[in-house]
Amino acid sequence: MKYLYSDLTQKIIGAAVNVHKELGPGHPEKIYQRALAEEFTKQEIQYIREKRFDIFYNGKSVGYETMDFIAFDKIAIELKAAREIMDLHAKQLVGYLKGANIKLGLILNFGKNQLEIKRVII
Repeated sequence: MKYLYSDLTQKIIGAAVNVHKELGPGHPEKIYQRALAEEFTKQEIQYIREKRFDIFYNGKSVGYETMDFIAFDKIAIELKAAREIMDLHAKQLVGYLKGANIKLGLILNFGKNQLEIKRVII
């Protein structure tokens, strides 16, 4: 089965696996974010870190949210360092995707012995 942007997500996941292999679980999300930015640069993966976007209600900005990464201008990436990816994490990412007008997001959870990955598509 071919997924949306599967070649690009494969590169992102490969970079995240490298970070997880090197650092293992147990660090705060910011550590993984910094390490993943280094790995993205090393692998020449185009990214924007901590991308802010406005949230609108009735056409008026009511605040903003910040995504961990946007890669290749089309894939949102949220990092977690949790026991597991929960429904709340996926719902949060759906909100980010809608707000940023992006179709695909990845949740990468570094909090387990093996990297946990969830694709979210709207």
